[in-house]
Amino acid sequence: MNLRTILEILSFFQMNPILIFLLLVWHFYWKGRALWKAAKNKDLIWFIVLLVINTLGILEILYIFLFNGKKKKA
Repeated sequence: MNLRTILEILSFFQMNPILIFLLLVWHFYWKGRALWKAAKNKDLIWFIVLLVINTLGILEILYIFLFNGKKKKA
């Protein structure tokens, strides 16, 4: 990535601060929800991984819906 590309990206975000806000809300919602579930389920490894790795909600969503170990009631 060259300097011009970086400056264009920065310029885009400067002209669209609402987008940054929405991305932050999205990120913190999913991170908080996943961390809460991991702590509640006593999944220490998942809690640490979710706390350290930032994936804009992708890893958090996967944990919530695929890996949290809670069985759905029939």
